[in-house]
Amino acid sequence: MKSDNTRFALLLGASAIAMQLPGAAMAAEPADAAPQAAEEAPSNEIIVTATRQSQKLQDVAMTVNVATGEQLEKFKIFDVKDVQQLAPGLELTNVSGRNNTTTLRGISFDPDQGTSPAVQVYLNEIPTDAQTVYTAIYDVQQIEVLRGPQGLLRGLSAPAGAITIATRRPSFEKPEGYAQITGTTRAGYNAQMGASLPFSDTFAIRVAALVDGNRLNNVYNVTRKERSKSTTESARITLGWKPTDNFTGYLTYQYLEADNRQFQQVIGAGNTPYSQYFTIPVPGVGDLPALLAGVFVPDTTARSGPALTTDDYASVQDGAFRNINKSHIVNLNLDYDLGPATIAFVGAHQFSRLDIQRDLDVTNALPGYVQYSDVVTPYKVDTAELRLTSNNSEGLGWGLGAFYTKQTGTTVVNQDASQFWYAVSPNAQVNLPFAAIGLPIPGFTPFTLPNTLGIATRVNVPVNNQTWSFNANLRYRSGPLSIEGGVRYSIIKSVQTTQLTLSGAVNSGPTEIIPPALQRNTNKPVTGGVNISYEITPNLNVFAAYGHSFRAGSTGVAVPAGISNDLIRTNPEKSDSFEGGIKGTMFDRRVSYSLSGYYQKIDNFLSRFTDIYYNAPANQPATGFFDFNYNADATIKGVEASFDGRVSDNWDLGVSAAYTKARFDNARVPCTDFAGTGVPNRNGTPKVTGTGNVSYCVANGRLAEVPDFSLTANTELRLPMGSVTPFVRALFTYRPGFDSERAQYTYQSRELLNMFLGVRTDDGKWEFDVFARNLLDQRRVTNRGLGNGTVDSLIAGTFNSGFRQVSLTNPREFGATLKFNW
Repeated sequence: MKSDNTRFALLLGASAIAMQLPGAAMAAEPADAAPQAAEEAPSNEIIVTATRQSQKLQDVAMTVNVATGEQLEKFKIFDVKDVQQLAPGLELTNVSGRNNTTTLRGISFDPDQGTSPAVQVYLNEIPTDAQTVYTAIYDVQQIEVLRGPQGLLRGLSAPAGAITIATRRPSFEKPEGYAQITGTTRAGYNAQMGASLPFSDTFAIRVAALVDGNRLNNVYNVTRKERSKSTTESARITLGWKPTDNFTGYLTYQYLEADNRQFQQVIGAGNTPYSQYFTIPVPGVGDLPALLAGVFVPDTTARSGPALTTDDYASVQDGAFRNINKSHIVNLNLDYDLGPATIAFVGAHQFSRLDIQRDLDVTNALPGYVQYSDVVTPYKVDTAELRLTSNNSEGLGWGLGAFYTKQTGTTVVNQDASQFWYAVSPNAQVNLPFAAIGLPIPGFTPFTLPNTLGIATRVNVPVNNQTWSFNANLRYRSGPLSIEGGVRYSIIKSVQTTQLTLSGAVNSGPTEIIPPALQRNTNKPVTGGVNISYEITPNLNVFAAYGHSFRAGSTGVAVPAGISNDLIRTNPEKSDSFEGGIKGTMFDRRVSYSLSGYYQKIDNFLSRFTDIYYNAPANQPATGFFDFNYNADATIKGVEASFDGRVSDNWDLGVSAAYTKARFDNARVPCTDFAGTGVPNRNGTPKVTGTGNVSYCVANGRLAEVPDFSLTANTELRLPMGSVTPFVRALFTYRPGFDSERAQYTYQSRELLNMFLGVRTDDGKWEFDVFARNLLDQRRVTNRGLGNGTVDSLIAGTFNSGFRQVSLTNPREFGATLKFNW
């Protein structure tokens, strides 16, 4: 029979485990086109593939936002943290340095919750994890953001939307490409290139590469004397084959290696966490805590760190943080026009290895002790989709499709957990009574104890998820009227288990910690939608759409032992959305605009609640803080609008805004509530309010830590001067302040302004510019912890660091870019 301490130690593996984009350029470049001269007025419509067919943006009966690769390059969009500057209602964050969190229309997703994402990302029409895709954005042809539930046209369902990223394909006509290099005053650099080499009119290749480095969140670790930094290298090759006019094929291989070392910023006065436990001197033994708990640290003046403010951009953790991502992606895209219909196949194989090494005690509640964790996640994903679609543009059309994806791999976590027993300085040796650590030897016979009573944990988390889905749709187009609808039937299977092994002071395992009834899950949802579009005039369309999406629940694979099932397993989520709007152009198509409104109801919204204080049953005396997945009903409603145009031949202007009210609907959710007030707080002695493993609060607040309103604006003014054209660009984003229920904090408004000043040649071959990011040098808190960081010891209680975690906007940064097109 396991001891209470052994049972308690089972929890130790727990911690281990659209964009409304600027449209100043009114036409998307063809894949093999040379860059358009700046002063030429665009002549083509924006063409999108949101419905899996090429259509004019104005004709698509949903809210779709587009950014070309040229726009990403000119606004220096090199990584995920910059993309949100182009998109009202889209937030892309990476607070921990380990994962990317995407929020769209107020609906958030944390990759740690183990479910499919709220916003599904597709790379060349294949679903791909955001952690890999967002790490290296280069040689991109076009990005499309589909807002609202996705449950029909693409393989995986998502409640908030989908982001499709298409890389540039090779040109069969002539050699062409670009090279671009950027450097900044904060040690940032980015060099990228792409080139097409046609060997004949039937075979061509395109090669592209990227080298990037930056300081991530610009945080300096005052304990280790190191600064956050990132290096990324990636290369891609695409083979294009067009043996006949009716058949095309593209085979792409991409390699990525990213090495991120990001320290977590903290603020606060700091503390001497050990000192409060050492109050009773015992001759011949040393200072012992008042409770004779068995903890001894000779240096009771050891501080967690100096007093720090937000302007310090500082970290205090003793250990390092390093996140290495090595990924291989192979993508195959085939299209065969049979005349009446087109058969298309897309398939991909991804193999990635993520290696995460970090100090879990990021606020340094235990000075001199590194609470290390090493997580290795190798996984492979195989995906295939086959579609057959009729080619008629008028009358009754149809489409059929089958989709399959499977992910396998085993995450291995090695983590030190000595802090649960007692904490010591790195060089301490102490005389400690046997009875003080619960050994079955009577009396106070002293013995010499080395500086740590170690417990090592090893957690194995096998992953085996697969999805089959089959879809069918019908469409009817006649003159100005277009109606399309369909259904998708999916079979979603997952096996979720966790094996925990303990060694050192306690030896046990491997032990399965997921109850048998929660290990295997199968869902068979039906999703889909219908939309209608009507062309009132050639320059004005109205549309209405309904969408239904589904996400399977998940089992927490590294949860504390002994907690209730509702904190281990979440239920499936269902979502229904209704949307209507108008799209139009004016002034000979020099100006485009859109306006839409929507209402969405989510049953059992899958959310993640972080840093929740918990207490296991009496026979498993475990307490501490943990992140839990949980279901909660929610309602979302909002309005989105955009205006993009060429005011004159030399002046482009784009303005986009979004208002979204995304709220929990009288939901009972896990919370940290020390004071017993029914709202999140850390006031007083750590405890659980009520009789459960965690406190519960009734929530009607935001689904995500984002404001309801957001706005972006961009402009470019050109001043032609003979063979060269000087230009000024500006990119402005506004996020108002708001009150956070989860953090019990009022976030300030953010007004971020990026400016670009440069010159380019009239033939579009050369361009040079200097720029300033965050020109106003606004330093705003974007994420704030509820209270000070702590570490819990089974013997000594809670150690308080005196610091809380925060994230800020990056400070002002200057840079320069040189680009050459051919």
